Amino acid sequence: MRNGFFITMEGGEGAGKTSAIRAIIEQVTERGYEAVSTREPGGIPIAEQIRSVILDKGNTAMDGRTEALLYAAARRQHLAEKVIPALQAGKVVVCDRFIDSSLAYQGYARGLGMDEVWAVNRFAIGDWMPDLTIYMDVRPEIGLARIRADQGREVNRLDLESLDFHEKVREGYARVMSMFPERVIRVDAEKKLETVLEQIKEILNQSLLRRV
Repeated sequence: MRNGFFITMEGGEGAGKTSAIRAIIEQVTERGYEAVSTREPGGIPIAEQIRSVILDKGNTAMDGRTEALLYAAARRQHLAEKVIPALQAGKVVVCDRFIDSSLAYQGYARGLGMDEVWAVNRFAIGDWMPDLTIYMDVRPEIGLARIRADQGREVNRLDLESLDFHEKVREGYARVMSMFPERVIRVDAEKKLETVLEQIKEILNQSLLRRV
């Protein structure tokens, strides 16, 4: 049984999710809730090992279906080992990426089919969908420019994809928003960081902080 609250953060490369997650954790903690910050793929040792395979810049031969299945496998283990226990304990879980990333990246941008990727991931996660998803929307050329300017950021295999691929990812997220309008809330991530964080704070005030 779920007693906590599950928040996922989505967006293209360079959207600024890391800064937003830090602000969310701070806000939730200040209100007296116990919060857990995690990421996908990763968050636990097994899933981190799978992450290293998925994002290795040398694995350019990876098939799209292989990629999708590896994400789903990492997702399941992460859920079983970290997310579900935290939610059952009444904690607020804030996760950098979840099922919507697979729908946008593999389902739409890779052309595997959103229905097909949805089916694989529903098997992986069961009924453990997020309570709230904040989608940080940024044009790919801006997000990728941010990555190039951030010397301390991990550059992975997906960062090296073409601009056309990242534009398709953004189109995929637009479709995700139409699929789950009651759960996914868009934030304009091209605005100043302070403005973005204020908008996210208001979203939390209207959802999490009155429901937990």
